[in-house]
Amino acid sequence: MSDQQDENAPASPEAEPFWRKPLEVMTTPEWESLCDGCGRCCLVKLEDEDTREVYFTEISCALLSKATCQCSDYPNRQSKIPDCVKLTPEIVRTIGWLPPTCAYRLVAEGRDLMWWHPLVSGRAETVDEAGVSVRGKVAASEDEVQIDDLPGYIVAWPTKVPARARKKAMAAGAKRPGGKLP
Repeated sequence: MSDQQDENAPASPEAEPFWRKPLEVMTTPEWESLCDGCGRCCLVKLEDEDTREVYFTEISCALLSKATCQCSDYPNRQSKIPDCVKLTPEIVRTIGWLPPTCAYRLVAEGRDLMWWHPLVSGRAETVDEAGVSVRGKVAASEDEVQIDDLPGYIVAWPTKVPARARKKAMAAGAKRPGGKLP
């Protein structure tokens, strides 16, 4: 009998969830599963050239499915949408526009995932139930709006944690390390 643990054996119940390890050591499937599918990062953003401040709009990327909040061509997204940002641990730590609900941002900041994240809840629907997804909030796709009209679609909600997400977390006593919700 070998002293080495079988790498295919299920993790023990006491094992730390993989999202509590550094982003850099995650496997590709672990990394990809951090995305909760909310679609917030797929909203068109505008950057003020003078202040470098980033503003979210309620306009989605042309590839975002409004029905599923998923990319309709994820493997080819960067060739079809040249300004699509492929997240890496380094990029997650350097860009300032990731929503406060983003699992990549939370993990990079040493925080835990929120109650509604599918890895915690076990259900993809909790992202909608918590009001985190863009479902029903997208005004149009970027291919339906003139670029000069984009400033008229600036919204603040993608930069905030929805009240429904906060209420259940507070009721359950699910505070982040340091006692703060994101």
